[in-house]
Amino acid sequence: METPLVQSIGRNGGSHEASPAERYIKVRSYTEHLCDPLVPEDCVIQTMEDVSPTKWHLAHTTWFFETFVLKKFVEGYEPYDERFAYLFNSYYVQAGDRHCRPKRGLLSRPTVEEVYEYRGYVDRHMQELLIASENLDSELRRRIDLGLNHEQQHQELILTDVKHVLSENPLHPVYKPGQLIGHGALPPEMQWIEFDGGLFDVGYTGDGFFYDNERPVHKYYLEPFAVGSRLVTNREYVEFMDDGGYDRQEIWLSEGWAARAEHGWRAPGYWESVDGLWHSFTLRGFRPVNLDEPVSHVSYYEADAYARWVGARLLTEFEWEVASAMVPLEGNFVEEENFHPIPVVPGGNGLAQMFGDVWEWTRSQYSPYPGYNPEPGALGEYNGKFMCNQFVLRGGSVATSSSHIRRSYRNFFYPGARWQFTGIRLAKL
Repeated sequence: METPLVQSIGRNGGSHEASPAERYIKVRSYTEHLCDPLVPEDCVIQTMEDVSPTKWHLAHTTWFFETFVLKKFVEGYEPYDERFAYLFNSYYVQAGDRHCRPKRGLLSRPTVEEVYEYRGYVDRHMQELLIASENLDSELRRRIDLGLNHEQQHQELILTDVKHVLSENPLHPVYKPGQLIGHGALPPEMQWIEFDGGLFDVGYTGDGFFYDNERPVHKYYLEPFAVGSRLVTNREYVEFMDDGGYDRQEIWLSEGWAARAEHGWRAPGYWESVDGLWHSFTLRGFRPVNLDEPVSHVSYYEADAYARWVGARLLTEFEWEVASAMVPLEGNFVEEENFHPIPVVPGGNGLAQMFGDVWEWTRSQYSPYPGYNPEPGALGEYNGKFMCNQFVLRGGSVATSSSHIRRSYRNFFYPGARWQFTGIRLAKL
């Protein structure tokens, strides 16, 4: 499904510092690069309400630039198709009416081909705007930055949603063939890295892009705490399962216990027992579970129950942010194209796998920082209105772009969510 935009420019942008036009092309073309292994039939299926068809992601990210950039900054701009505003708005109530989310998979039209034509139309107008606006005013630049980071979020969703779609097929189709990384050495024993308590600054302090939920910077007091040196592995999680972890009500939150029963959870998402051996569906294919990899596709409820079972707890998001300051912002991100968590590399001291591999559940409710106020208008609906009944995750995953993550980045999901690459890091004290 490679498009002319990818063919003419490429997805790496160049070695020099990218201009806004180059960065726009780089991000937009990488979305289409991730779709290259798919056929049109893959792109139209919606397997549950949380999952959107790939076609919808391709169109929605395009609608975002058309709605919040082109319509505002290009005089006389003519939308590609006025009807698309209804089909491809997501949750921006102030931007207009929206098609019902659970029914996105019922839209056979527009076709995948027409959605790519829509992307091409908007991309041409965006390039004209970026070339004509050599010195971008601050509001235009801010909206373009937001749109590109928004697109990178949907790149992640394309991968996680495609995984869920393909997993429902009993033929176990492979998204992208290839060997999963494994070094053959056992992960090192879990160590506890201790941190002194005190008063810390929390929130984004740089001068680059950030989401509004990462500010204001504020003081937060922490008691002394200790953090697990690596992520919890499949081997360790199987021990929890074999010890009856899914049947021990005393270690589960009440809502988690109910969710476990309602959904029949007995193992992480995408796991299946074949002849007594655990297998998992991955974007590289269906295969036996590698016990040395970080456990993934567990809900907050499962992560919390495991932590209680082992005599530990989950970190708060503030502990995670403070602890992450001691490690480089490097990891198994989407650019590596492993599309799956990999075992920790033996050796080294301190914290490993803080970034990439899996989003790490924290025990922090997703709520506003002191002094937070969303901006007025539809763009103010981006984060603030979701600050209820969700938990914060940190660190990014195999589906996250390395240019998109920050130490202060606050992802958030409902506690029962399992279709994302979500895993476990432990804390004590």
